[in-house]
Amino acid sequence: MTVLAHRTDTVTRDALAVLQPGFEGTTAPAWVLRLMGEGLASVGLFGRNIVSAEQLSALTAELRRERDDVLVAIDEEGGDVTRLEVRDGSSFPGNLALGAVDDTGLTRDVARELGRRLAECGVNLNWAPSADVNSNPDNPVIGVRSFGADTHLAARHTAAYVEGLQSSGVAACTKHFPGHGDTNVDSHHAMPRIDVDLDVLQARELIPFKAAIEAGTKAVMSAHILVPALDPTRPATLSPQILTGLLRKELGYEGLIVTDGMEMNAIAGTYGIERGSVLAIAAGADAICVGGGLADEATVLSLRDALVAAVREGTLPQERLADAAARVRALAEWTRRTRTDARQEGSGAPGIGLTAARRALVISGTAAPVAAPYVATLAPVANIAVGDETPWGVAAELAELVEGTASGVYPQGSTAGDVLAAAGERTVVAVVRDEHRHPWMTEVLDALVAARPDTVVVEMGLPRGTPRGALYVATHGAARVCGRAAAEVIAGR
Repeated sequence: MTVLAHRTDTVTRDALAVLQPGFEGTTAPAWVLRLMGEGLASVGLFGRNIVSAEQLSALTAELRRERDDVLVAIDEEGGDVTRLEVRDGSSFPGNLALGAVDDTGLTRDVARELGRRLAECGVNLNWAPSADVNSNPDNPVIGVRSFGADTHLAARHTAAYVEGLQSSGVAACTKHFPGHGDTNVDSHHAMPRIDVDLDVLQARELIPFKAAIEAGTKAVMSAHILVPALDPTRPATLSPQILTGLLRKELGYEGLIVTDGMEMNAIAGTYGIERGSVLAIAAGADAICVGGGLADEATVLSLRDALVAAVREGTLPQERLADAAARVRALAEWTRRTRTDARQEGSGAPGIGLTAARRALVISGTAAPVAAPYVATLAPVANIAVGDETPWGVAAELAELVEGTASGVYPQGSTAGDVLAAAGERTVVAVVRDEHRHPWMTEVLDALVAARPDTVVVEMGLPRGTPRGALYVATHGAARVCGRAAAEVIAGR
């Protein structure tokens, strides 16, 4: 009985170690601190957990008083996907803007500065960068989160990003393996499927991940996508062929494998999060990400118990669970060793995000500085990864530069007439995001430009629409600094 009790305790601790749960609130709940004492080795932070850098530092310090080597993870891509600056918009442009500049030194420096800020706040694992090749421009969830549609461009910038981020002492988590760029379904809602042959996958999707591995990425995140050429029955997150056969054996990756959020409907709606988590660990994953939507103690305990039960029943080898937990602890130890060294790097480059955003602009046409403009933001529904709580656009930034700026937000169903009625005699600045995916935006823009040839158009998503208006500005992303860079051009700065 003593041997069995010891074995069970070890299994329970390992089961907790492989979980990366989220929680509610801006301080650590008692249940999180208690479970850390019982073996929980990681937590994930989201926008709901952060109100300021000072508060975040206090939160991570609270966690480290319980466990000095805890992995504190965050989904901070910069650009459109920000948790650190969820209420104001990011100080860093996202991947598409960096890819548009195509200066790997700049990408490395931006990632280093972003990592430095995370490290200052006590965050040591970033679920970034996205290495996905955005080969499908209608992709509803990747888009500007990708460095671009060119495989080799995505590869060199993925490697530069990994190097820059990790030089700050923050572990990179390259995602979404084996590549989410050729999908037309958001895995938050359903199971995407990529129907291409193995040669295409090898020549397109896998190259950026190979570059990340060569650059030393400490973690890789799996995608909840079905790729029949690799596994006709199970999505990548649950596939031994993809995680162990391809990623571990063929590509030679030895670091941490993290799942995408298990409460996403591609898994939760097909396998359930408990069974899905067991299958993921059995397939070769080492850490289970959960907490974007389910962020409570009951969820964590149910996942712990499901893993322990699977070991007892023999459906999950104890050695596989122990190996996964060991990889989590090894990464935690790496971050602890590097934390002090990274903080000695200095004050960093605080203005580099705006510099990068300015360089990413592509401008067509000419226009005199606009006096007292009317900014009309044609707003699509944001995908879940981006969220709808983060402000975007140019209205606030332009108002700081041009006195008398007015603005309005126009959802689907709005017309050019609505905009013109509100604008009056003011020059219209029409702001869109992925116009090519939203025919209603095209209709409104065409009518605005026909009625007012002096209209300024700002595209803050993928710039695939037709440039028109007196001035057309493509920002390659909707981060706050992208809006600032565009506003400077409109204001004649």
